[in-house]
Formats: sequence, structure tokens, C-alpha cells
Amino acid sequence: MNFASESALAAARDKFFSGHALPDGLVAPPILRSWQRCAEQGLESGATIRAEALTAPELRALHERNEALRLLSRSELVSLRAEAKLTDSVVILTNAKGLVLDTAGSPEFAGQAASVALRPGALWAETVTGTNAIGTAIAERRAIEVHGGEHFFEPHGILHCAASPIFDPYGKLAGVLDMSGHASTQHTHAMGLVRLAVEQIEHRFFNRAFEEMTVLRFHRSADLLGTAREGILVFDGDTLVAGNRRALHLVGLDRKALRHTNREEIFDLAGFNAARGELRTHAGERFVANLARPRNRPAATIASVRKPRAPATGPILTPQVRADLAKAIRLVNAEIPLLIAGETGAGKEVFARHLHAQTARAGKPFIAINCAALPESLIEAELFGYEPGAFTGARKSGAKGLVQQAAGGILFLDEIGDMPLLLQSRLLRVLQDKQVTPLGGGAAQSTDFVAISASNRDLKSMVDAGSFRADLYFRIAQYTIALPSLSALDDRADIVTTLWSRLAPAHPPLPATVLARLAAHNWPGNFRELAGTLNAVAALADPGEPITLTDLPQTISSCPATPIAQQGDLGTITESAMQRALDLNRGNVSAAARALGIDRSTLYRRLMWKDRLDG
Repeated sequence: MNFASESALAAARDKFFSGHALPDGLVAPPILRSWQRCAEQGLESGATIRAEALTAPELRALHERNEALRLLSRSELVSLRAEAKLTDSVVILTNAKGLVLDTAGSPEFAGQAASVALRPGALWAETVTGTNAIGTAIAERRAIEVHGGEHFFEPHGILHCAASPIFDPYGKLAGVLDMSGHASTQHTHAMGLVRLAVEQIEHRFFNRAFEEMTVLRFHRSADLLGTAREGILVFDGDTLVAGNRRALHLVGLDRKALRHTNREEIFDLAGFNAARGELRTHAGERFVANLARPRNRPAATIASVRKPRAPATGPILTPQVRADLAKAIRLVNAEIPLLIAGETGAGKEVFARHLHAQTARAGKPFIAINCAALPESLIEAELFGYEPGAFTGARKSGAKGLVQQAAGGILFLDEIGDMPLLLQSRLLRVLQDKQVTPLGGGAAQSTDFVAISASNRDLKSMVDAGSFRADLYFRIAQYTIALPSLSALDDRADIVTTLWSRLAPAHPPLPATVLARLAAHNWPGNFRELAGTLNAVAALADPGEPITLTDLPQTISSCPATPIAQQGDLGTITESAMQRALDLNRGNVSAAARALGIDRSTLYRRLMWKDRLDG
């Protein structure tokens, strides 16, 4: 979206709020339509915004009513939180009316955002809060960005917001996902990241509730079956009753077609090739298809004998990671708890999920718990479950905890170093006894799982400092695997190439200049930052067009593409170059030496010699 310049936007505001008509193109049509709706509602742009906060019981009730959406969106909130911190932004999930359910991201910006009511329980409907990405996305039923002065109310001019509506399988609005930050900061890829996250959430809706119907998954590329980019259509008998937006786009329909279209109107059933799992439309477009038949019904006409290929995910298997994976498989099969250490974004959960798929517990649950993301007030109920009436707002039937949900599989405790100290003793007992006592009493219930923990913090130092229980540490860290940071790896160009081919199969290979620039970047957010950047670049690029340096985020496109090692031989490597290499690699001498293209012992001697001179 091209935003109007500040001066042009200010002039447009003056004209509009003075009652004058605006020339075409001065303000984006969706923004202008929103201004007009706000004016018709009697809102005044300079008025004081009075946000009515929900009481604690009201907020709990709101969360309970939207529990399904919050669970479906939790993974995206956690993953986008890291991206939001990099741009000093917050990620916001609302319900279908624009009531904020959850926020995550930069603590610094979150404090400022609260001053304009970007907090749980606040209402961001357009009728109340004027033109804003959340409310206008609801009104327009489309993804939208609202920048600075495009907001109707003047106090919101400090914000840049990108939001996309979330639709359930039946085409009904379920909520909105938004990323908001300072208007003074560039947010080049915010919209692309939000769109991708919403696609994942909407895809997750189809994992349940359709056992009695025919579920068709299809795409032009077999590699994308089983991923969030596949099209999904659901038929009740012959009638189309549900579908994701990807599927509707692939067959040229919109949500209005749901419950008004049958499958023979969409597909040429006579042209279906059961042996090859191929399907085609009446226009002749071919797809690879996979079918889930309804229970207790005869086989449907559209069927596929081909299973979808595995999603294009998984860790980058360097020789060291491959060796660590082989060890980890044997440990999990022997039911030995494992600790995965690594910087934020180094791929700890990706490694753990790939490990799970290779063990004897593959096909059983993999329950991931982000100990830093769970609200401290609810973490005990989330982990261990609760009995009916255990606390105000509890469901009448009670709830099974995440630990019990992991029965037979893997319990993945991410960011375990952020778990409150008081709760660590309860977790220790569960890990020792493999029994869970729900909140509110009740008999202890046995459960079987293998615990894999992960942390980006030095847990041993935390034990020494008294902020992490020693007995819990020795329980979860019976073997530790340390994943390398991206900056410590020599073959970054190969890694970028591999990840690009997985994430953007519809795009051509990266040109050498772009590849060199990406490989030269330090990637403080590691694989998560790299994957997020590549996803955003792919989402914003035109299919089939080569990627250029201008398509990259400014923080990357402006960095030098020449590796430090090419700055000269050992004799010409300056003290500043050595120090920069150490700083870029966070004091890791081995990684700094690789970046400089010299032996570790050589760099160490140079550093020791410098220290003696300085002393």
C-alpha cells in the first residue's frame, strides 16, 4: 500500500473535515470510505477518546467465549511476538466485534499502546474508535493498513497498523489479527506477516469438526498439500458448505458460494484421475487432490489415492545438527528428558517437532507450551487442568490440562527459564511422578509423556543465582543439545537457499546479489528472523518475478554484502575488524574466527597479545 505523504495527508484531512470533496487518489478508497462512515456516525476527529475498560470478571468471560479462537491463534501470537519486538510493535488478536483478546510484542511499545487503549478488553470497532486497521478490516471485510494521519481520531496518528480479518470455514468473521507500531518507524513487511499468520490460523480451523463431511484438499503443486497454502473445500453430500479463501480463489468463487454451489458445478468429475490423484475444473485447470471421506458413508466420487507430501518444514540439517538429532532420537526412545539450548529463533521448537516425528512416539501428541507466553495467573490451570468450579470463570465441565493432553507423546516446555519459581516445584513433582492433580482438587491422574525442554537462557547460571530450581534443572537437563546461532554457521548462503526453496517454491531462485546480502546479514533473530523475512519477501513479491535488493527490508538491504573474511589476510585484519567480528558473534571466538576466515587459535593468540599490550 502506498501511503500519502504527510503534507498531502494533512491537506486531505483539512479538506475532508472542512466538508470539501476530495480529488480521486488523494486518499486510498478504503480509508476515505471509513472516514465517511465515521462522519455519518457523528464522530469528531478531535474529540477525546473515552475507552471503557472491562472489569476483570468481564475480561475472563470474554476470554472464555473466545477460547477456541485464542487457542487456534496462540502459535501465531508467539511467533509474531519476536517479529514485533524487532520493530518495537505489538501483535493484537480481537474477536469479531473488535474487542481485544490478547496482545504480545514489545513491552516498551505496549506501555505506550495502552495509552491509546491497545490493551485486552478495549473495543476497536470503527463505530467507536474511528478509522483504524482493526475496525476498518471488520467493516471492509478485507486486510488493510492504516498509517498515521489516516486514522480518524487525531491521537491515533502515532500508530501504524496492519490488520487482516480471520474467517471461519463457513465464511463467518471470527476475529482480527493486527500488528501495530510507531508511525515514525518503517513497517515494510507487517502486512505480509499478518496475512501469513491469518492463513495459518484459518487453516487450523479445518483440523476438526468435519468428520461427517467430505473434506477436499488440493493445490496446483503437490508440495503444498498439507501446508497452510493448500485449498480446502468441505462438502455436505454434494453441497459446498465450507472452504478457506485459498480454495475459493483457486476455483474462482467467493464466500457467497457457500451453501449455494454443488461440487459438479466446480469440478469436472468425469475428468478425475483416481490413479494419479488429479482433479480438474470445467475450465481445464488441473490440481493435485487429497480426500478425507466422511465417516460411515460410502466413498465419495472425488477421491485420491495419493497422500499429501510432508509440509516443507523441518530444521536445516547441518552435519552437527544431524548428529545431535540421531542422539536425541535414542534419548527420547529411552524416555530420557532432554534440554535444547539455543538463542531466540535458533529453531528449538522446529528441532523438537522434527525429533518427535522420528521417534517411537511419532503420531502421538506433541504439546508445545511456551512458559513465557502463558499468563502467570492462568498458567497452573493451563498446565494441570481444573475441576468444575475451581475458580471464577471456570467452565462448568472443568478442563483437561496441557500436560494430560500430551499423554503418549511429547511435552515440549519452551522458554522454561521464564517459568515462575513457585510453579517449578509443581512441575518437578509431575515430571518425577508422571501424575497430575487438577486445580481445585480431585484424584491424581497418571499420564505418560517424555519432556523436552528448551531455553535461550543459561539455566545453570540461573540455578547458581537462585532463580531456577536446581532439582528441576537436573531433572530436565539429563542431556543437553546446543543449537548453533545462524551467525555462527559458515554455510549461510546454502542455508538461505534451502530455506527459500522450502518457503517460496513458486518463486525463482534468489539472484546472487540478493543471496550474498542475505548471507552477510548477522541475523540476531536467527532462523526465525530469516524465515520471517523470506516469508514476507515472498508474500510481497509478484509470482515468477526475480527478487531484487529493493524487495528486502531496509535493515538488510543497506548492510554490506562482503563477508568480514574478505577484508584482508591476517596481517591486515585490524583491531576494529576483530572486535566487530566478536561483537557480531556475541563474544564467540570460534564463530568470529570463521567470519574472519582465520583459525580460532590464531585469533585467540592475537587477542591475548593485544591484552598484554593493553595491560
